[in-house]
Amino acid sequence: MGHGGDVIDELVTDHREVEEIFGRIESLPSGDKDRKVYADQATMELVRHSVAEEAYLYPAVREHLVNGNTMADREIEDHSKAERIMKDLEGCEAGDPEFDRLITMLMSEIRSHIADEEENLFPQLRVACPADALNDLGDKVRMAKKVAPTRPHPAAPDTPPANKLLAPGAGLIDRLRDALTGRGKHG
Repeated sequence: MGHGGDVIDELVTDHREVEEIFGRIESLPSGDKDRKVYADQATMELVRHSVAEEAYLYPAVREHLVNGNTMADREIEDHSKAERIMKDLEGCEAGDPEFDRLITMLMSEIRSHIADEEENLFPQLRVACPADALNDLGDKVRMAKKVAPTRPHPAAPDTPPANKLLAPGAGLIDRLRDALTGRGKHG
């Protein structure tokens, strides 16, 4: 959940972890119950990652990049699409015919989003933002991921300050629900 380094290094490591989970899903046959376990794990990681980006990365993008508002708005829209897919996926079991369609949509959406961030946004931010600010953002993102929700909340605010105020409470409730149900754990 926390890897160290500046914000870009932290988020790229998150990307690799999610891609690894996607690979596990793709390696299993359709209907395998572990596909749901891995989908839940991916959702948990993606929601924490998205909440942290929306709280800290995208405000920095708006501040430091010439076209930052447009870029941040596009990234937040990507998050909203993915969150709606994750919410639908949450209600499906691995054997549900809708599961395969939704997980394929989610993986496609996330892979496209990752490519855009890593090929466009991150390189621009690395040039425009001072190294100490990137390091500070890395620390803030790590802290945000520790208290962030683990379930999709499509109706929740996705821009500061409301997202920073509401995320810790939703995160606490989500983590309690996950602990009680064993969500994201192999049975």
